[in-house]
Amino acid sequence: MKSKILFIDVDGTLVDYEGKLPVSAGRAVKEARKNGHRVYICTGRSEAEVYPFIWEIGLDGIIGGNGAYIRDHETVVMHRHITAEQCRRIVDWCHERHLEFYLEANSGLYASEHFAEEGTPVIREYSRRKGRADDITVYTAFPDMIYGADLYRDDVNKVSFILHSYQDHLDSVTAFPDLNAGTWGGAGETALFGDLGVKNITKREAVDILLKHLGAERADTIAFGDAKVDIPMFEACGYSVAMASGGPECRAAADMVTDGVDEDGLYNAFVRLGLIGA
Repeated sequence: MKSKILFIDVDGTLVDYEGKLPVSAGRAVKEARKNGHRVYICTGRSEAEVYPFIWEIGLDGIIGGNGAYIRDHETVVMHRHITAEQCRRIVDWCHERHLEFYLEANSGLYASEHFAEEGTPVIREYSRRKGRADDITVYTAFPDMIYGADLYRDDVNKVSFILHSYQDHLDSVTAFPDLNAGTWGGAGETALFGDLGVKNITKREAVDILLKHLGAERADTIAFGDAKVDIPMFEACGYSVAMASGGPECRAAADMVTDGVDEDGLYNAFVRLGLIGA
């Protein structure tokens, strides 16, 4: 089989909704790379949010921040930040509205003053919706989060903030036309978080840029995801696989639907596609 370039979302695809890596998923990645395939994670997470055990399974690089950052082995192919002025405006806007938030940078995650307290029930609701345990806290979900740091920064990829209501997201669209405003943690008005990132950046553009860097063809790529945000990645790749545990829009957009993330879905898809042996 000709070697492929694999783009794998992290949350809900490579790891489960509690951030645990299924043994079979780690095995699939290791065996695929032994067979000559290249593997990149393609995630909304910034590099600092990627668990060390994910790097330990062996990867060729990362597309992070939903496309704002691209690294191939040790080469940074692209990195687009929110500007220092944009970061200051977001921080001030969140403070004025009493919205707790965290800044996502490759150097770390920087929490607002009361994010740990206000974020725990929100993280628990996110976990509950995924059918997971309800004893999670901000401290267990984000064990390396940094508290008490200067929040006016010039190295931020994206900012996530807790929504008091969906109107907060709608207002962020109006307040920050120079940024990309999105939500996560639920569809539409059920969203738990809003986020603000670099304008006109998606996983699709990032995949295109990395393929150009690699001198590779779209036909030789396969994308794996579980959420609506992964659809641009599907569109950029020659073939796409959705997890059965993922959202309906993602499943509808994929060429194949594999089993759930906790049902050896990634491993089973790798076998079905001939990337690894059974």
